[in-house]
Amino acid sequence: MLSWKQTPTGLAYAVPAVLPQCHRAWVEIDLAALRHNVRQLRSLLAPRTQLMAIVKADAYGHGAVLVAKTALQAGASWLGVATVPEGIELREAGITAPILVLGAPNTAEQVQAIAYWHLQPTLSTPKQALICAETLTALEHPKPLPVHLMLDTGMSRQGAPWQEAANFVQLVRRLPNLHLAAVYSHLATADDPDPTIMRLQHQRFEQAIAAIQAKGFTPPLLHLANSAATLGDRRLHYDMVRTGLALYGLYPAPHFQPGATGHPTLPPLNLKPVLQVKARITQVKTIAAGTGVSYGYQFIADRDLPIAVVGIGYADGVPRNLSNRMTVLIRGQRVPQIGAVTMDQLMLDVSALPDVQVGEVVTLLGHDGDDAITADDWASTLKTISWEILCGFKHRLPRVAIPGDSTP
Repeated sequence: MLSWKQTPTGLAYAVPAVLPQCHRAWVEIDLAALRHNVRQLRSLLAPRTQLMAIVKADAYGHGAVLVAKTALQAGASWLGVATVPEGIELREAGITAPILVLGAPNTAEQVQAIAYWHLQPTLSTPKQALICAETLTALEHPKPLPVHLMLDTGMSRQGAPWQEAANFVQLVRRLPNLHLAAVYSHLATADDPDPTIMRLQHQRFEQAIAAIQAKGFTPPLLHLANSAATLGDRRLHYDMVRTGLALYGLYPAPHFQPGATGHPTLPPLNLKPVLQVKARITQVKTIAAGTGVSYGYQFIADRDLPIAVVGIGYADGVPRNLSNRMTVLIRGQRVPQIGAVTMDQLMLDVSALPDVQVGEVVTLLGHDGDDAITADDWASTLKTISWEILCGFKHRLPRVAIPGDSTP
């Protein structure tokens, strides 16, 4: 029974809960799969090696707060974000675990927010270190701020040159109000079957750490491995690993999958995709032979054809370039999408399911019956990467948590 409530614009229904039945389309987050993936990743790590769950970009589209809390309960001990607001969102949700901001601060305002919300920044240049120290001094900050120094060992993105690591460390250690908590780098080709460049980066990182230690200092924490390096080589684990894609149940490259040839030395993990994308059929109709479908008539029916309209489109994260190149699952059966994907809707050829009904659930990504469609499938068709697919689902698609088992 719905009740009425007073709103600023008048009376409105007070809805007790928003369930999938109320949505035209939604994203399901399988928390049991997420916990399973955390446990699988931890099984590769030495007891002293910590797991950082990378939850930037709204946890790759999965919902940052939901994923962060679940991952921490399952065995992660750190969180990684790209921006200060992403870190603040987690703190406002009551999360107290250490949070690394992977993007470096370049303004006093950013440093103030980092200090206030007890975040840990990345520093890539001496100027950033000076901004941090000067800002904290002006704030009369009561205790040193933990910072992580980023070295560029071959990614050619942010980070201090690895050859200057020792001097960078000495500078930061002399500055007031900064505590050097970690030194880290990022690998550019850890998902490549050819380990040549990765080994070169690893060697440079080792040389940088040796130079730092030769100056009489050993960093409290070292971290280098992303998901691919975590799955592939224990020598890259150091004190902590930073896992993103693997956390969400996808493999950085095919050779990491169970049963693949050329798999690295570590045992393969059985990861489970966490995200599923579903929508509902909003209309069913039959069009005559010769009828065009959707903008531009990219599809024209060659016969009388039953079609279904589905309430999801490119504004929700279904790439328009998948038009006429994708299938979906209904009742465990593959059904082709036809015509151009539009902003809010797409169309299906449902001739194989002549009794399909309005309101039926369509699985765009995920499993239904004995079949499944993955982000890797879309990425392969589009010649892109699964990371981009996952991050593309917009916030107007509600995230619906599927609790699964209660094992932490």
